[in-house]
Amino acid sequence: MTLKEILHKLGYDLPSVSKPGGNYTSVNVRDNIAYISIQFPILNEEYLYQGRLGENLSTEEGCKAMELCALNVLAQIDWNIDLEKVVGLNHIDAYFQSGENWDDSPLVVNGASDLFVKVLGDKGKHARAIFGVERLPRYFCVGLTASFTITK
Repeated sequence: MTLKEILHKLGYDLPSVSKPGGNYTSVNVRDNIAYISIQFPILNEEYLYQGRLGENLSTEEGCKAMELCALNVLAQIDWNIDLEKVVGLNHIDAYFQSGENWDDSPLVVNGASDLFVKVLGDKGKHARAIFGVERLPRYFCVGLTASFTITK
């Protein structure tokens, strides 16, 4: 079964890819490593999940936002390279903005981690880092970068 078939079987469709908001590329390939620029919870050009976790948005909404970021990462891979060339997910960097007393970032980032493992199986296992930031562009609650090993 192809990765797109797995996505479809799990009830997911890849969103349309967003264009870079500055002087950079969405996917940068060096040798057999693909680096994916930060992806936000955007669904087919619609900005979703804007605000601070624990203030304007719940942990559950943050988890859904991070899942959408992961789908956007996969969409970038598919559009720029081809999902079937993925050997494995190496690492993700997850960013969030939250209220002062909110502390559920690992649960939110599991929205991305769980999706990658569901879709990619063992190839989706990865290392990760989580960063709380003062503000993300467009006031998104989360953002996600990733690196993959790919076949040439």
